[in-house]
Amino acid sequence: MENIKKIDFRRQQHPFHLVTPSPWPIATSFSILALATNFVVYLHYSRETGFYQMLISLFFLFFCLYRWFSDIITEATFEGNHTLKVRQGLRYGMFLFIVSEVMFFFSFFWAFFHFSLNPSIYIGAVWPPYGLQVLNPWGLPFLNTLILLYSGISVTWAHRCIKAGLYNKTTISLAITIAAGLLFTALQLKEYIEAPFSINDSVYGSIFYLATGFHGFHAIIGTIFLIVCLLRHLNYHFTREHHLGFEAASWYWHFVDIVWIFLYLTVYLWGS
Repeated sequence: MENIKKIDFRRQQHPFHLVTPSPWPIATSFSILALATNFVVYLHYSRETGFYQMLISLFFLFFCLYRWFSDIITEATFEGNHTLKVRQGLRYGMFLFIVSEVMFFFSFFWAFFHFSLNPSIYIGAVWPPYGLQVLNPWGLPFLNTLILLYSGISVTWAHRCIKAGLYNKTTISLAITIAAGLLFTALQLKEYIEAPFSINDSVYGSIFYLATGFHGFHAIIGTIFLIVCLLRHLNYHFTREHHLGFEAASWYWHFVDIVWIFLYLTVYLWGS
C-alpha cells in the first residue's frame, strides 16, 4: 500500500483554460454604463458637466480594457494557457461575433432597400428624395474603396509573412494596413464635412449617416486592433504557429472591407 502513488486531483485533467476571477469584466460593464448615462446627461441636461463626466468615464473604460486585454495577452503569450482547444474556441467566438455584426449591418441594408424600392409620397415618391443632392460616388467614396481594398491585400500579406517567419516584412505590411485605415477615416471625416446633406435630411440622410457612421466606427476599432497587433509583433509575441490575436484582427478587418464594398455598391453607387 505504501508503494501506491497518490493521485493529485488538483492537477488539470483537460485542455481548457479556466480563467481566474478578474475584476475587469464587471469594472468594464460599469464604465460603459457610466459612459452611456453621462452621454444622456450631455444631450438633455448639462453640456459642460456631461462632457467632462463623459471624458472621465471614457478614461476608466480604456483603463479597464487595457488591464483586461493585458491579462489575456499574458495568459496567451507568457503563461501558455491558450492550448489548441482554447484557440479553437476563441476562433469560434470571433466567428460568431462577426456573424452578429453582419446581422447588425443587415438591418441598415434592409431599411435602405425598403425605402429606396418603395419610396413614400412624403419624399416625392422618388429615390433619392426629391430636392436632395447626393454625393458623387466616383469621388471620395471611390478613393476610399480603393484604399480599403488595398488594405485588405496588405493585411493578407502580413498574415502570410507571419506564417513564413518574415519579421521585417510583417512589420511593413502591418504598418501599411494601419496607415490605410487612418487615411480612410480621415477621408470619411472630410466627406462628412463637405456633404451637402445632414442626418436630418429625410430618411436618406438618416440611413446614410447611420450605416456609414457605424462602419466608420468599426474601421476605427479595427485600426486600433491592428495597432495593438503591431505593438505585440514588435515585442515578439507572435510565432508561426501561435498568432491568434492577429488572426482575429485580420478577420475583423476583412469584415470591415466587405461591408464597405456593399455600402459603396448600394448606398453610394446604386442609391445615387
